[in-house]
Parts: sequence; structure tokens; C-alpha cells
Amino acid sequence: MSEIKTIGVAGCGTMGAGIAIVAARAGFRTVVYDTRQEALDKSLKQTRDFFAKSVQRGKMTEEKMAAAIGSLVMTTSLDEMGECDLVIDAVFEDLKVKHDLFTKLDQVCPPHAIFASNTSTLSITEIAAGSGRDDRFVGMHFCLPAQLMKLVEMSPGLNTSGETFAKAWAACEAMGQRPVKTKDNPGFILNYFLIPYNNDAIRLVEAGVASPADIDRAIKEGLGYPMGPLELLDLIGLDTQLLLCEAMYGITNEPRAACPPLVRRMIAAGHLGRKSGRGFYTYEGNAMFGS
Repeated sequence: MSEIKTIGVAGCGTMGAGIAIVAARAGFRTVVYDTRQEALDKSLKQTRDFFAKSVQRGKMTEEKMAAAIGSLVMTTSLDEMGECDLVIDAVFEDLKVKHDLFTKLDQVCPPHAIFASNTSTLSITEIAAGSGRDDRFVGMHFCLPAQLMKLVEMSPGLNTSGETFAKAWAACEAMGQRPVKTKDNPGFILNYFLIPYNNDAIRLVEAGVASPADIDRAIKEGLGYPMGPLELLDLIGLDTQLLLCEAMYGITNEPRAACPPLVRRMIAAGHLGRKSGRGFYTYEGNAMFGS
């Protein structure tokens, strides 16, 4: 299996844009694919701003910033993913959407290319089954925001080869991340706890127990968390939380994983979080978290 030099990221929403920053910052040629040109344009601007802020803070040199931005290829053509040695999916938490994507990628990517999914709730084995290369498929769940968080949950599917997993693990470390190995299990480690926990916080707001700000303050001050659950939900996006809940509840039937009604009402009102300018909090501008 050849060396990984070019990394592809399919989907440039909040998570995909962050993963692309991680790969480009580490020196990989990085191809970012999305069907929407406006999403690519927004992602590139946010990336430039994030790197510029990193330079201002002394975390990156001007030379490294120029190299990282120069290594990025933003495209609406799936054919450009054909040069990738590793492709990471960051599209919707929907098995059919992921199967459709990987079926197309299998036709354009070289045989040696490893496919990975950033899914946090769906089965790696089930996604891999629709990829055309289930022996060269692995779960790589980055934590939000990916450009700041180092942890990656690495999960082999039932047919993932040892060589594939070792290669993906090495690429993860080469990107400067800290991988942990998990079983192909709903929610892996983090979301097994996080989805019900976030839902509990939403239900506290729904019941009028406390304001979002006071809930977040209590969690940060009392438990030492760097971010409160409602702040995190605004970063994740309420539409994404709905998909996560539906996926995990559908697999586990865990009552606390069921989506609270407030989430659906907020989505209907367009209050999706940072991406729409309003969620549990109100935001100005669309700067990437950490910039």
C-alpha cells in the first residue's frame, strides 16, 4: 500500500472544513470536495482567516500558512478526488448518502486509496459495505472543532484489514492528531455519552429550569469543561444534532438519545446555531471557531 501524500475531504461544512485545515496544516496536499461552490468559497475564506489568526498568535509562520493554503484544492468535481490516497467523508449522517458518495468515489479513486468516514453514530461496517472496498475502509471520527481538538476515534469495520488500519492510524498521527482505537459501536466513546448529555441540557432549557447561559456556566465552573453543552450544540448545529439523535436512537432505542421537541422547533425557525447566526445564542459574522 503506497504512502499517503494526498488527503481528500468530502463535504466542507463545519466538520469537513476543520478536517481540511488539519490535513493542510500538516503538509498534506488536501482536496476538498463539495457539491456547492458557495460552501467551498465560505470554507476557503474561513480557512484563510483561521490561519491568519494562527500567525498572529505565533502558532504558525507566514511561510507555513502560505504552504498550507497553497496545498488546498477546492472543487465541485468528484473526479479531482481521483488523486487521493486517503478520502475522509464528512457528509450527512445518512447511510444512503454515504453509500452514494463512496460508490462514486470507488469509481474515481485508485485501488490503493483508503476510504474513511467521520461518522459519529453510524456503523463503520455498514458504511463500508457500500463502498466497494470494505477491506480498505476505516472510521476516523474527529472531534469538533477539528482544527483545535486533537482526539480522533479510530474504528475498524469487521472486514477492515490490519494494514489499512495501521496506515490510517499513521496518517492520523502524521496530521498531528491523537488517535484512540474503538470498537465499531454506536456513538463509539464520545457520542455514546455526548448525545444523551446534550439532550439532557436541551430538556433543561425546554423545562425552563435555567437559561442556556446559566446551564453552560454551571457546567464549565462546576465540572471544568472548556465549553458548555448549549455552546457546543450551537457549534455542532441543531440540524446535525437531529440527525445524530435519529441515527443513535434508531440503533439503540435509548430514551435519552431521542431528539427533544425543542430541537425540531428551533430547526423550523431557522435557529440552527452558529451557521445561521442564531441558536441558543446569537452570533455576528461567520468566522470559524478559534479564529
